[in-house]
Amino acid sequence: MSDVAASFAAGTDEHRRLLARFFLDTHLEYVPEMINWPRLSAADHARLAGLSIWQEAVATENVTSHTVAAAAALESDPEIRKAIELQGFEENRHARLLVALASRYGIPVTTPKPYVSKSLESDFMSAGFGECFDSFFAFGLFALGKKSGYFSSELIDIFEPVVQEEARHILFFVNWVNHRRSQLPWWRRPLFRLRCGGIILKKIMARVRTARSMRGRSGAGNDNFTLTARQEIGVSITLRGLVGTCLSENDRRMAVYDPRLLRPRLVPSIARFIYRMLPAKD
Repeated sequence: MSDVAASFAAGTDEHRRLLARFFLDTHLEYVPEMINWPRLSAADHARLAGLSIWQEAVATENVTSHTVAAAAALESDPEIRKAIELQGFEENRHARLLVALASRYGIPVTTPKPYVSKSLESDFMSAGFGECFDSFFAFGLFALGKKSGYFSSELIDIFEPVVQEEARHILFFVNWVNHRRSQLPWWRRPLFRLRCGGIILKKIMARVRTARSMRGRSGAGNDNFTLTARQEIGVSITLRGLVGTCLSENDRRMAVYDPRLLRPRLVPSIARFIYRMLPAKD
């Protein structure tokens, strides 16, 4: 699931301390309700308001924020617990940012009811693996939207730290999974791996259905807004081109963090395989 420098042992006290301090020390302070939103031209406003992703994005962040915040109770280590609590705060801040944007530009969005986690560890892992997929594609879509000029530069500047924050989240998650597994008795580790594998398989199948619909076939749900958004941001690009952009953006965003931290490997590996299999023109 992840790569690590050969000199660094995952699950050690050094790994635990680095994981917690990396996340706490790279936290950014900003208040969504205090953002000075730019005035948009009629055309820019129409494009922004015409996107269908806003309600789904708010709903996803709502579920994730409450799931992550609840999962802090899993940790006995005070610094790791504080880091998970901080991630829950940041996820909630993402939802608040989207609601603030919708309010500023008159986009109808309903704030969902708080999500109540039913299984702290399983729900946290489901949210984390889901973010590994969604954030990977969000990196590419954001870069394409910026390059194409589909979104105003002022909006790009507002959301740039949010997108980078998602990179921090999935980096923290893959390290947490490895550290969590290392703390279990040896006889419980295989079951933990199987649980992770089952969650990952569900996420893969959901994204496969979405990818198939993007190529003109049926069978996709509407829960993978970072994938379906490709059809709405006005960028003419093949699926292969999108995957290639996501790969390069993922590498760029991860490069700024301590190289001793485990890097997400699962989604980039799947993406590289898909990239090689897709025709140059799809």
